[in-house]
Amino acid sequence: MIKDLKTIDEFHTAINEDKIVVIDFYAAWCGPCKVIAPKVHAFSEEFTNAEFYKVDVDEVSEVASEVGIRAMPTFMLFKAGQKIKEIVGANPAALKTAISSALA
Repeated sequence: MIKDLKTIDEFHTAINEDKIVVIDFYAAWCGPCKVIAPKVHAFSEEFTNAEFYKVDVDEVSEVASEVGIRAMPTFMLFKAGQKIKEIVGANPAALKTAISSALA
């Protein structure tokens, strides 16, 4: 399951979890975001030891600004408040590899 983060406080709470956190930064108008969305959903069901969230960069622009989002989709992996990986673009293979490596 993928949860929406609607505020900067929700974002900070999420990234400080003591497990792997995958955040999908997207925009409603972003074509590649829509293309990769079903894959991200599948990964959320496959990798049950990770928490999956999404952030609409237009609705929660302060989060996008804080982490320096420049393109969508961007995926960031966090553990205990530290960013451990960033993937820019709709690249499901790279995202799957990053999640697998983070959980290993």
